[in-house]
Amino acid sequence: MTPVRFLPEAEAELLHEIGYYSEKREGVGIRFVAAVEAAIELTTRHPRGGAPTHDGTRSVLVKGFPFSVIYRADAAERVIVAIAAHHRRPGYWVTRIG
Repeated sequence: MTPVRFLPEAEAELLHEIGYYSEKREGVGIRFVAAVEAAIELTTRHPRGGAPTHDGTRSVLVKGFPFSVIYRADAAERVIVAIAAHHRRPGYWVTRIG
């Protein structure tokens, strides 16, 4: 399986949203984690399957939640650039790549 690495900002976003959904309603945080994991799994099986975004990154939807996983499909690993909320300014994470 292809290794997955989170940029620190993406990991912080994930942890923040897990906390938010866990407080919102019992079990929703667990469902969010499972949905993010499923989206990341898709990136490892189909690295070019996500929609192209900026500078070689791609985006896959997190099923059931208003988020996308933004990633770079490098040959040796998947780099998770952002767990991007759909309500945020598009491309706010672009400065993380480069």
